[in-house]
Amino acid sequence: MLKRMLLGLSLSLVMAGSTLAVPITSRSIEYSDGNIVMEGFYACPANVKKPVPGILLVHAWKGLGDYEKSRAKEMAEWGYAVLAVDIYGKGVRPQTTQEAGTLATLYKKDRTLMRARAKSGLDLLINLPNVDSSRIVATGFCFGGCVALELARSGAPLAGVASFHGSLDTPTPADAKNIRGSVLVMHGADDPFVPEEQVAAFKNEMKDAQVDWQILYLGNAVHAFSDPGAGNNPQSGAAYNPLAAKRSMAEFHDFVDDVVSRSNK
Repeated sequence: MLKRMLLGLSLSLVMAGSTLAVPITSRSIEYSDGNIVMEGFYACPANVKKPVPGILLVHAWKGLGDYEKSRAKEMAEWGYAVLAVDIYGKGVRPQTTQEAGTLATLYKKDRTLMRARAKSGLDLLINLPNVDSSRIVATGFCFGGCVALELARSGAPLAGVASFHGSLDTPTPADAKNIRGSVLVMHGADDPFVPEEQVAAFKNEMKDAQVDWQILYLGNAVHAFSDPGAGNNPQSGAAYNPLAAKRSMAEFHDFVDDVVSRSNK
């Protein structure tokens, strides 16, 4: 009886261990791209004894805010060092959707600038103490998903890249041959801002470049499905979907665990 009880306790601890959050520490962090100062947000496990894999997180079109910081903390609780980067620059935070659209479009039209801003954040993360530079994953939400994919297309040393409801288009699809890690796209099946034509083109891009890729379609989900701040009106084209948010985050967690474990071999 005692042996059976101990076995049950051991199994319970193993199962709980996969969901228990580790203690973390977090802080704002300044860095630069040339003469442009950025202000990112860094979260990592507390009292790290050895280098841990890193996650580069890119914000949505309104810039680095509370949502991205909360996600960075969540991912740090998984045991990763997470840098939420600042693509726009310190203090540049659009206040309206019109301002955000204008600023995001500036970078979408200039992929060289987009890649450079993302790379400056990646360079910072790689050189932070206790970060395993050989095991880095990039991810992003909406605009940030586009940025993360573009960083991967540049040939950045990433074990993986994942997009949450991000646009998938690129002016240089042939650059997919430069992608060095695995790719995960989490896509709202009813997203009107990323139509099936764009998804189909992305699939062909990945196939032509022979990338290790996958797409998770989330039913009944539109754009921005992971963000509680997106509201609850799917008819607007962008809305929070709790179930899609939960499923996509779980999928991303598994993806990160998988690619960093494989890159360590």
